[in-house]
Amino acid sequence: MKKLDLTKGNVTKVILSLAIPIMGSSLLQFSYNLVDMLCVGSLGSNAVASIGSSSFFIGLGYSINALVVIGTGIKVAHAIGSKNDLDIKKYINSGILVNLIISLIYCSILVFGGKFLIGFLKLNNSEVEVKAYWYLAINGPNMVFIFFNTLYTRILNSYGNNKSALKINAIGIVINIILNPIFIYGLKLGVIGSAIATLISNIILFLIFRYRGKHIFRYDFNISIDLGKIKEIIVLGFPMAFQRVLFTLVNIVLARIIAIFGSDAIAAQKIGLQIESITFMIIGGLNGAVSSFSGQNFGAKKLERVLQGYKSSIKIAVIYSIITTTVFIFFPEFLSKIFIRDSNTIKLSSEYLRIIAISQVFSAVEMVSNGLFTGVGEPKIPAYISIIFTTLRIPMALLFVNFIGVSGIWLSISLSSVFKGIAAYVLYIIKFNIG
Repeated sequence: MKKLDLTKGNVTKVILSLAIPIMGSSLLQFSYNLVDMLCVGSLGSNAVASIGSSSFFIGLGYSINALVVIGTGIKVAHAIGSKNDLDIKKYINSGILVNLIISLIYCSILVFGGKFLIGFLKLNNSEVEVKAYWYLAINGPNMVFIFFNTLYTRILNSYGNNKSALKINAIGIVINIILNPIFIYGLKLGVIGSAIATLISNIILFLIFRYRGKHIFRYDFNISIDLGKIKEIIVLGFPMAFQRVLFTLVNIVLARIIAIFGSDAIAAQKIGLQIESITFMIIGGLNGAVSSFSGQNFGAKKLERVLQGYKSSIKIAVIYSIITTTVFIFFPEFLSKIFIRDSNTIKLSSEYLRIIAISQVFSAVEMVSNGLFTGVGEPKIPAYISIIFTTLRIPMALLFVNFIGVSGIWLSISLSSVFKGIAAYVLYIIKFNIG
């Protein structure tokens, strides 16, 4: 696999060439999520609530994984920009080593501590709790493969080789889509079948990454462990990882509050999040593109080009998020009915979408800005923003539920996203002396 030079050519075209493969991967992931929710949704709200409850701790794993993925991605991109091949390999070696250690530890926590984690949510529904634990336990070993698949994807993005990452991830997602109904219905395993299908697809995805990228992803034993490089990766990755871990922990606390309103409310948020991912398909692609683009150009000391890429991405992000805002406001029931038939869950999910719609533009600005700050080696900036305003969700939720019930939780999420978007753009202006 080759590395692409992102320091030359038309800025908008380069950004789009990077973003489109990531968007394609996100579209495929959304397609899988759609199939998964259709399959699980037909099993009822309890099944959706089981996966929704477990997903908080699976999401926590993704957040912890950022400790390695973010730092490795930044330093590999910078080393590529400065054309230092030895540093490229040293950073990849360091990322692989730390990733292995952390993934095995987290796998053990999910397998052996899963019952305690699910119990913390106080779901007050034994059927949901049992299914949630087994879904979580099976996802323990799955997290090891997810950790590496995410790291490999990020490294390819740092090389500017997003198309290869898309092709490989597409294979895994298609396999997952095929296996899901087979294990859920064909083998009559229900929620557990969904977890097994995901595990198998991620194992296959890992093997493909290893085969296709054997020269990039091979751990080079001829290069000694570089504690300095490991420290650099962790120092860069820690702010973003901490921010994401805090974000997930806040969501876990919110889930405990949501659980007070029953399994329908938990299922409604799960469905709402899946629909909201329509926005993240495009914006997430721009986030990854801006990060890779900024990383290489910053390494090549082309700051003006970095800022041009950011401005182009912001325009695209805002236009798209205005469209999704309109859809969420006027067609939430239609979207919710795709996943579930329970009338109360549809009502709660529709309320979630209408309330979260007001934050879509601000979330888009935040995500693109995060890509910029991460690319130039300043991940602590978006981390601080998220830490402050994500934490505010809990007191706001506790306040708002007294007046508008569970919708108060949706409102706290939406308002915090508005604040984060505003703060990110203001800090962009300050950081780069825009005026």
